[in-house]
Amino acid sequence: MKAAFKKYTLYFKRPSGTSRGILDQKETWFLILENEGSYGIGECGMFKGLSLDDVPGFEDKLQWVCASIEEGKTDLWSELRDFPSIQFGLEQAFLSLESEHPFVLFPSEFTRNEAMIPINGLIWMGDKGYMLEQIQQKLEAGFSCLKLKIGAIDFKSEISLLEAIRKEYSQDRIELRVDANGAFKPEEALVKLKELSNFGLHSIEQPIRQGNLMKMKSLCENSPLPIALDEELIGVIDVSKKKLLLETICPQYIILKPTLVGGYKGSEEWIEIAESLKIGWWITSALESNIGLNAIAQWTYNLNSPMAQGLGTGGLYTNNFESPLQVKNGYIYSRKNTGWQSDVIEDLCL
Repeated sequence: MKAAFKKYTLYFKRPSGTSRGILDQKETWFLILENEGSYGIGECGMFKGLSLDDVPGFEDKLQWVCASIEEGKTDLWSELRDFPSIQFGLEQAFLSLESEHPFVLFPSEFTRNEAMIPINGLIWMGDKGYMLEQIQQKLEAGFSCLKLKIGAIDFKSEISLLEAIRKEYSQDRIELRVDANGAFKPEEALVKLKELSNFGLHSIEQPIRQGNLMKMKSLCENSPLPIALDEELIGVIDVSKKKLLLETICPQYIILKPTLVGGYKGSEEWIEIAESLKIGWWITSALESNIGLNAIAQWTYNLNSPMAQGLGTGGLYTNNFESPLQVKNGYIYSRKNTGWQSDVIEDLCL
């Protein structure tokens, strides 16, 4: 077996705003396995400024994986605990190599175009006019669950935006989720959560920065608005520490990005603990290319969650890879193979 990696830069169609700044491009890496003419491809979508493995030696670690590939998936995965995005790429690449079709990692009704996954429509930060424009587009596209990035424009403008949405669309018509990406100051967070709760929101993701466990615990105990942990999970590796974190904070939900929490295995550890504590969860992408997104969507379908998932990021880039994934009426589905797979292999492997 041979292994190599390839770096690839994705370019946003339109700069996208978060509380951490404006994104106009996203670097990603592909782990490519080859054995007797068959290929396996996995995406290691390390997220700069957020991932645990955003370290100077990232590509050196990828090179080490390629040189050590004969050790096999299980042993390598265990040795990559500080590199969750590479863990995820490794899982994908081996599944891809072993599959009849390199991008059908989890054959199911979903991959056979017989079932769909409900997803939320993502509304990026910007001025009020731009956010309203996005909301209208998502509603016209059939979405019934919207996720709004907040925390970049002033809070009064965001409240005004939510008021405008709720005047037009009730909770029965539109489920609203908001994501602060840790933008609120701890001392003001509860007041803001109480104000946000007036708009019938489903939940808020990560209201304050990760790492302040007791303050987050207090917010989860006292907030009238359900709280979902996201960045808080990054870098928590041992199962015992995962359990301690959730037992301490007791959030209403957790949000799992396989690229950031150790792939399928790392995510499934979180899910098992969350369910034992009656904590809800859902899956989202972390701005991977269509290759990583496809791998996440197939796995997510097999988890049988009825909630809207965060998998609607495939149309963000000008130079994304062709994909079977399509979005329609607030659902994501997978087309049957129409020859796109060989084009992707040619682009990356040959």
